[in-house]
Amino acid sequence: MSVNNVNSGGTKTIIDNQKLNQQQTAGNNAAQAETQKVASPAARHDSVSLTQSAQQLVQVQRKGSEAPVNQEKIDKLKKAIQSGQYNINPETLARKISTLEAEIFGNKA
Repeated sequence: MSVNNVNSGGTKTIIDNQKLNQQQTAGNNAAQAETQKVASPAARHDSVSLTQSAQQLVQVQRKGSEAPVNQEKIDKLKKAIQSGQYNINPETLARKISTLEAEIFGNKA
């Protein structure tokens, strides 16, 4: 069996070569774009910022760790608690808690 007009014209070969070149160029462009996408996250820098509340908390923690400690008073209180001689005045405790909350949350006691 014979097939007529197979590769008889040179224009089809030229068109096929042009299509092949376009596909290869498109593939190369896609590969370059993918490479840039992969490289892009490495160039990005992360940053962290603290809210004003968090910054205040850090300052309070720093001040607390730097505060002087009266070890003699601590030892005296520990002995009183362990021996059962430490008495708590509930009215004074409630007043101090209320005052502290007012200072923290800005309410007047």
